[in-house]
Amino acid sequence: MAQPIMSKKKPAYPIGKRLATYLTNYSRYTKLPILYQDLLRFVGSVVVYDQNQEDTLWIRVYFADHERDEIDYGLKKIYAILHSDGTESIIPHLSIDAIDYCTFGNSKPFRIKVRNVINDNFTYFYVKKADASRVYGLELEHMLSPYNLHFLVYEDTMIEEHISGIPGDVFIENMLDHLKPHEKSQIAKEFVKFNERCMIRLLGDMRSYNYVVIPIHDFDHVEYKIRAIDFDQQSYEGRLIIYRPQFFKENNRMVNLVKDRLPASSVEQYKIEERSITAKRILSREARLEQLLSVYRKDRVSSDENVAQLSKEIYELAMDMAFKQAKSMGEVLTFALDFVKRNYQNPSMYPGFSAKK
Repeated sequence: MAQPIMSKKKPAYPIGKRLATYLTNYSRYTKLPILYQDLLRFVGSVVVYDQNQEDTLWIRVYFADHERDEIDYGLKKIYAILHSDGTESIIPHLSIDAIDYCTFGNSKPFRIKVRNVINDNFTYFYVKKADASRVYGLELEHMLSPYNLHFLVYEDTMIEEHISGIPGDVFIENMLDHLKPHEKSQIAKEFVKFNERCMIRLLGDMRSYNYVVIPIHDFDHVEYKIRAIDFDQQSYEGRLIIYRPQFFKENNRMVNLVKDRLPASSVEQYKIEERSITAKRILSREARLEQLLSVYRKDRVSSDENVAQLSKEIYELAMDMAFKQAKSMGEVLTFALDFVKRNYQNPSMYPGFSAKK
């Protein structure tokens, strides 16, 4: 299965006033003590290797002595704002164990490892360049997926919580073949639902390293969930195929698993289930979602060519005249979610999972 052709590099789009106002209303936009540009002042670094001594594409950075205390304090304060009430009472209990930097990808993130010195528990958060596309992606994930997300924005800086799980590429390479038969059927089901969810809300580029697999122990068995971790490609590309994880070559083994483990009737059943639950989430978050979409419709987060192409391709699939009128990616997404809401009980709404393009 050929890999979809994507744009070489997606530009970052600024956070406009309307989007900043929306984020402020929902406590997403707040003044931060440390900005992305401050962390670029590192003076040295070493390569970070994994347990197999392979390059992780991250480097561990260091700062001059006269800046380290200020940066440590600022990062602890950000952790307190992100995960607590923002007061300084927890700061004495925190240690910044590592600051890693990655030049791979659009956001060029810093990964911050924070440890509780009392019990040695640790977690991560990320400091990234602000990008309107990513903000829309995170908000839509928060409202339309099974998962909640915490993030902060201020000026040109974004703070994102860490999403725990086994990277999809690692899971496919090292664990997939060792699953029990019923576990393979269950992960196949989850991939069908994940594939449908991404297409419905136009989240693109879900190659295997852009999502994680989460094992959940439930009584006498383990269930697996799939969760996106990268939201840069929210409603940017013009080709609908980019929003369907099944067509990326990195996911071929997942696609083959679906073909091997699930009959066509089950695939269709799981697609309908995902559309239905997404429609119910749209209805339950309708007021907040409409506030976001009203900003999104007026924002520019892609090229006119991409908007025209995606509108045309979705129209040819859904045969809904509304898509012919779309002038922005926000309008395309609005019409797509409205289509799901109106038709979620109709099994022929979208041919979401198909072996053919």
